[in-house]
Amino acid sequence: MASPRILVYLLRRDLRLADNPVFHELGRLAKRSSKPFTHLLPIYVFPALQLEVSGFLSSPDARSPYPEARSVTGGFWRCGPHRARFLAEAVWDLKKSLEDAGSGLELRVGTLGDVVASLFDGLKHLDGEVVGVWMTSEEGVEEKREEKQVRRETESKGAEFKLWVDEKYYVDDRDLPFRKDTELPDVFTSYRKMVEPLRDAPRRVLSKPQVLPPLPPGSSIPKQTEPFSLPPTLEETVSALLRPLDRTPALKNPPAWPEGAKSAHPFRGGEGTGHERLRHLVSSGAMTAYKDTRNGLLGQDFSTKLSAWLALGCVTARQTHEYLLRFENGTDELGKGTAGYGAGENKGMAAVRFELLWRDYMRLCTRKFGAKLFKVEGFRNESAYSWKLPGKDPEARRKVQRFLEGTTGTGLIDASMRELFLTGYTSNRARQNVASFLAKHLEIDWRIGAEWYESLLADYDLSSNWGNWQYTAGVGNDPRGEARVFNPVKQAFDYDTKGDYVKAWVPELRGLEEPQLIFQAWKVPSDQRGPNGLDGLEWVEKPLKRIDFHVGRGRGRRGNGGGGSASGADRGRGGGGGFRWGRRGGGRGRGQGRRGMMDKAPAADEVATC
Repeated sequence: MASPRILVYLLRRDLRLADNPVFHELGRLAKRSSKPFTHLLPIYVFPALQLEVSGFLSSPDARSPYPEARSVTGGFWRCGPHRARFLAEAVWDLKKSLEDAGSGLELRVGTLGDVVASLFDGLKHLDGEVVGVWMTSEEGVEEKREEKQVRRETESKGAEFKLWVDEKYYVDDRDLPFRKDTELPDVFTSYRKMVEPLRDAPRRVLSKPQVLPPLPPGSSIPKQTEPFSLPPTLEETVSALLRPLDRTPALKNPPAWPEGAKSAHPFRGGEGTGHERLRHLVSSGAMTAYKDTRNGLLGQDFSTKLSAWLALGCVTARQTHEYLLRFENGTDELGKGTAGYGAGENKGMAAVRFELLWRDYMRLCTRKFGAKLFKVEGFRNESAYSWKLPGKDPEARRKVQRFLEGTTGTGLIDASMRELFLTGYTSNRARQNVASFLAKHLEIDWRIGAEWYESLLADYDLSSNWGNWQYTAGVGNDPRGEARVFNPVKQAFDYDTKGDYVKAWVPELRGLEEPQLIFQAWKVPSDQRGPNGLDGLEWVEKPLKRIDFHVGRGRGRRGNGGGGSASGADRGRGGGGGFRWGRRGGGRGRGQGRRGMMDKAPAADEVATC
């Protein structure tokens, strides 16, 4: 019997079977009697430089050959517990889907280059030959380095290497209205106008293969190399990913889960749950209402919450578009009886498409600017800021610690930071305010915030997270740069009118009724602090920033501490992992010079989120 001729498919952020061009092609080839390979070996590698893998060590005495997976500026774990769990669930969901299709998924630990090298070396002693390695292209410095390493290892062994176009985005790369990356406009609106109308922009989805080439015989698959071993179940995989994180907690004084608080992101990872979410959004009317609800702070359905699935490629932007299209055209039973069914595009679904395009744009910016994504000067090479660096400034280090723990004394910021730490999610509206607070109010290196979000967000996406932090910090592709400053007190009055969100995640404030005090606890009169349990709390007595703001006659007015109203805009959507944060913005605040606080809404085309 002839030795197996093996095609390897390395998966990264393309964790789906449907609308996957690689699996689609493999399904087509599986039906042919003649093909250049006999077996398919899909492999997912837990990437040792991007998430901590020491929990996979085969014995307590073993040592990892890789450095701890920590961020450069803040030293945070690069992948925290929420995303680690969601990722493991997505990987195991795909594993089951592939097994149901007659294939399977091998799991490995290491770097992609090391895993491919060990695969070729291992097959020298086994019955089998790798004839090709396929993988999907990704944007990012590390991702491009991985692709080069895999190409080098593969071609050095005389096998074929093929890099596929990443098709999880809204507008296919092959349909972009320019040929060179440098031709991407530096302003989103200009790009949007190049690809409109958005309803006609995506390609059609690819069908899910019904059958795939078989896995190689077990005797032809090299095992995981030492010092690592792979657990046999999802639960044990999650435990291995969380073990090192639990040994070294992210915060010395972490917030406790408030009684009665509920996560806005209680979802499991995987292609199956992603499509469940899409079906719910369409049938419940949440997609139709999206434009009116997207700036919410509490609950599961004020925004789509699709970003975690989109980031890992469990679902694609064009699949999302397809769900919307069938509802709008009335060609599917899903959503029948829901307002707007069969009535064409509505404003909510148009807004979702807009958000999906923003994700595309951030990814194309990563392609255009490369390593500048991680530079403190940003895409703009902005050197005017004097960022405070925690590593060199003890006072900045103290402020960062309070910022991370959610004890700044500014209600909206603290609620968001605690929610993020405990659940792996916080709304787009909150993300914009948090980023502006750290970069513009505290004047601390914005990369601290970007790295913290990378660590904790379940929906972390490289391009969206880093690009939007740059944008809000004033060093990215925001035409207004440093003029964009959010007033988190004004924002709280606008979007958390009764303080319900702040009180949900900062339970110390639940005894208060006046929003002015909930959003700025330092204003609580001294005789009311004791009865409300606020005596002696540093964040009440000494907030990091006193942003005095008063409400009167429907608008804010400045107080002694600065802040106040200004002409301009701060409204934005989306962000972090899979969100789009703010866009453009208004002018300077009256009487505040270069850093006016924006508190009016911009035009709709300035913002986006999913």
